[in-house]
Amino acid sequence: MRLILLGPPGAGKGTQAQRLVEKHGVPQLSTGDMLRAAVAAGTDVGKRAKAVMDAGELVSDQIVNAIVAERIDQADCANGFILDGYPRTLAQADAVEAMLAERDLKLDATIELVVDDTALVGRIEKRAQDAIAAGQTPRKDDNAEVFDERLREYYKKTAALIGYYHAKGALRRVDGMKSIDEVTADIEQILASL
Repeated sequence: MRLILLGPPGAGKGTQAQRLVEKHGVPQLSTGDMLRAAVAAGTDVGKRAKAVMDAGELVSDQIVNAIVAERIDQADCANGFILDGYPRTLAQADAVEAMLAERDLKLDATIELVVDDTALVGRIEKRAQDAIAAGQTPRKDDNAEVFDERLREYYKKTAALIGYYHAKGALRRVDGMKSIDEVTADIEQILASL
C-alpha cells in the first residue's frame, strides 16, 4: 500500500496516517522526520541538508526528493508507505512518480481530506486548548495567524496536486469534516476497493 494523504493543515492527515500505520503496518513518511533522521545519521544527503539548514535556508526540492528516495529504499517500506506532507508541489509530485517508476512501483491512491477552511480554524484553536489543558505546550503553528499563512501557502503550492492526481485517475476524496472514526472508515473503504 503506497498512499499520499492530501489536504490543508489541520485536515487530519496526521491522525489518519497514524491509524493506517497501526492497522496496516506500513510507515508514515514525514519529510520533517526524514530530514532530521538523515541529518542525525550523517548520510550524504543528510550532510547536504544540514549545511542548508545551518545557513538558515529552506531545503531544496532536490535534497528533499533525495531524502524521500533514500527512505523508501529502507526495509520497513517494502510493503508500502504513507506520504504525509509530501509532495507539496507539482515538481515534487513528478519526482515521486519518477522515483517509484525507477523501482517498478506505483501509488495505490492519493486520498484528499476535503474540509471547510472556516471549521479548520476552530480545529486548530481546539488543538491548542487541548494541549494546554493536558499541560503541554501548543504547537507554534496552532494559532489563527500562523495557520492562516500556512493555509495560504497550501492553496498557493499544494492544492494544484488535487488536479494533478485527479487527471491521473489516482485521486480519491473523503469528507474530512466527519468524525475521526467516520473518516477512517471511509479511507478503509477506499483501500478495500483498490
